[in-house]
Amino acid sequence: MKIVYYGDPILRQKARQVARITPEVRDLIDTMAETLREAQGLGLAAPQVGANVRVVVYDIGEGLQVLINPTISNRSGEEVLEEGCLSLPNLHGEVARASSLTVKARDRQGKSIARQAVGLEARVIQHECDHLDGKLFVDRVREGTLYWALGEGENGEPLRHPTTLEAALRVFESRSSRSGT
Repeated sequence: MKIVYYGDPILRQKARQVARITPEVRDLIDTMAETLREAQGLGLAAPQVGANVRVVVYDIGEGLQVLINPTISNRSGEEVLEEGCLSLPNLHGEVARASSLTVKARDRQGKSIARQAVGLEARVIQHECDHLDGKLFVDRVREGTLYWALGEGENGEPLRHPTTLEAALRVFESRSSRSGT
């Protein structure tokens, strides 16, 4: 599956609840997992591959996790870290998120699950659940922290080109108008 980029209207829509976990939903999960691995990302929400349903997959190095119809509760603490997004490639900025949370969802088999998540896992869950509500990390980015990552410098550090939200979104909008999405 191709990843949907900023400018596609599906990224701003609230995704529908999954009523039943059908073979089609499981196929979507498998395809999303493959797409996530190929993109070398941490998480992926169904709208990012053009499916308007509440499904998230993520892998922070502990194996693939699947959340169907996730809801977040018990948020606590706050951490400010850099984020990027597969739907806004090469754009990064600082975002404040809860440092711990509880997420309730269904797994691939339809079983109810509840997970306590902290640190990176909590951040990824919040980022991907935002996608299910039509929100992007740029809606939460701290002013003055947005930049384009343009390869690596001699010391291995990313080359950063500061940008504004308006300028960055114009770049994506011009790309989407040229590609017809």
